[in-house]
Amino acid sequence: MALRIDPDHGRFRDIVRGKIKQDLRKYVSQGELIGRKGKDLVSIPLPQINPPRFHFGSKSNGGVGQGEGEVGDSLGKGDPNAEGPGKAGDKAGEHAIEVELSLDELAQIMGEELKLPRIEPKGKERIISQKDRYVGIRRTGPESLRHFKRTFRQALRRQMMTGTYNPEHPIIVPVREDRRYRSWRTTPLPQSSAVMIFIMDVSGSMGDEQKEIVRIESFWIDTWLRSQYKGLQSRYIIHDAVAKEVDRDTFFRTRESGGTMISSAYKLCAKMIADEFPPSEWNIYPFHFSDGDNWSVDDTVQCIDILRTQILPRVNQFCYGQVESPYGSGQFIKDLTEHFDEDERVVVSEVKGKDAIMDSIRDFLGKGK
Repeated sequence: MALRIDPDHGRFRDIVRGKIKQDLRKYVSQGELIGRKGKDLVSIPLPQINPPRFHFGSKSNGGVGQGEGEVGDSLGKGDPNAEGPGKAGDKAGEHAIEVELSLDELAQIMGEELKLPRIEPKGKERIISQKDRYVGIRRTGPESLRHFKRTFRQALRRQMMTGTYNPEHPIIVPVREDRRYRSWRTTPLPQSSAVMIFIMDVSGSMGDEQKEIVRIESFWIDTWLRSQYKGLQSRYIIHDAVAKEVDRDTFFRTRESGGTMISSAYKLCAKMIADEFPPSEWNIYPFHFSDGDNWSVDDTVQCIDILRTQILPRVNQFCYGQVESPYGSGQFIKDLTEHFDEDERVVVSEVKGKDAIMDSIRDFLGKGK
């Protein structure tokens, strides 16, 4: 039976969620949540919020609505015209609390704030896989599933009840009826596979600020897509004049100073998809971040051809985010728009700073593909 406090606690949780949603853009732009990310939870700093409760005070203490007074009388002490920070006091000040949310809850809040549609996966969603979950203990089963702690506990209980247990010589010998085994339940699960391929320009024109924007936006994109797919894979490609696949840590920490040939990254992405991710079975999402500076017009023409013939026919959606940089030309987004303006599989977004990250995420994920 539900406790009477449960509805009040639920309303309090709604208040907390509302406060997080209200300040979500600030948290995203500052990148606070990424640094506070645990294994499955994210800690969010909020102004002090206390669950609603009655507070009783002493009688005849005065206050609003008590005692003598006239309309317009001051309710507080002190000079309202006084200036300056004032003297040191002995009272507690306002504090912040850490509210923990799961990544799924965080994704739900972001989805509500940005009005993101649910993604309709393709591929294996009609294939049913089976998942075994251990849910209890039973008296029979294979020896490989014997629960040793439960078995010895049962043997100890039996020996104590029969008076054969000697505390001075605590020897416990389980017999057949003492044995306990883990039991399981098989659950059918619909299966759908998805992979994100993050591509980042690490040439000399991409500074630390631009890479920080990519890091923050990638985290939120990853959080949303993981709420839509179970077992989502992430792959990482960096490029200057040459592209290579790297791990996640290298992706976000690499500093390069070379030129830029975007076609090298697109060739590697196309090869990765062709070799490892059949489009009939995988939902594929490439995300490319760059400052829009490419080596030559000829290389841009080659990029357009690779996208049109090798990448777009195989992916759910190709996303290009152009991060504003004082050193980049910003031309590449114009070239993509010119060639793919009417192709819904290509989504482009200009990210002029951290404050534009949320709008860019809406551009990328707002179509639910």
